[in-house]
Amino acid sequence: MGSKTWADLAREMKMFLWNPEERTCLGRTAKSWGLIFLFYFIFYTCLAGMFAFCLYVMLLTLSPYTPRYRDRVSPPGVMIRPYLNGFTIAFNVSQPGTWQPYVDSMHHFLAAYDDKVQEEKNIECISGRYFIQGGNESEEKKACQFKRSLLQNCSGIEDPTFGYSKGQPCILLKMNRKGNESNLRSVDFYPGNGTFDLMYYPYYGKLTHVNYTSPLVAMHFTDVKKNYMVPIQCSLNGKGIINNVNSDRFLGRIIFTLSIGK
Repeated sequence: MGSKTWADLAREMKMFLWNPEERTCLGRTAKSWGLIFLFYFIFYTCLAGMFAFCLYVMLLTLSPYTPRYRDRVSPPGVMIRPYLNGFTIAFNVSQPGTWQPYVDSMHHFLAAYDDKVQEEKNIECISGRYFIQGGNESEEKKACQFKRSLLQNCSGIEDPTFGYSKGQPCILLKMNRKGNESNLRSVDFYPGNGTFDLMYYPYYGKLTHVNYTSPLVAMHFTDVKKNYMVPIQCSLNGKGIINNVNSDRFLGRIIFTLSIGK
């Protein structure tokens, strides 16, 4: 037998791709290909059905309202407002363009806390105790009012600039009390003494606690040393709260810097 030429190989390849005499494609008839496709269709359909069934059974064991495992609950976090470009709040009193973005951010954030909005959506609660709500877990829960006016000088109602135009800025906390006051000669807290009332807890999740607004604490820095970078640390204080982990400075606390120029 002599060696095959390229023409012979091309003819054999063409015949393998489509044999008009035996009416086969790639060596198989249409019936053979049909049986193969039918087999894999049934095979993968069964696989998809088994996966969907397992997923359905797993979802039946989960509740969209209550976490399945609650043996490890992370300590609550702390956040500040305004929050624009990191945890440094710096501006010059004589340059409105440097502090106006902070003011706009505060107004936007506090819109949900407007007194009329709170009165329409939420209810008045008894101060000093947890607001426990029973009933079905899927039942919509009521939320306690936290009115913007409770923030008094930091509400933006009497002073729309939140003190920034005077070099006496207000900063809102989403949970905690203040720490070091080395260059902070005067700080006022709103409401009360800078604590969070128990009536705003527990939180039942966004699916049922649809109108919930987190309670706030406002710090009004009425006398801060000018032209200095003043570090401020705010920590959560309460039973079971961890706020002294050196490897995570945002666990149960927050650290930010305040810089006010003249």
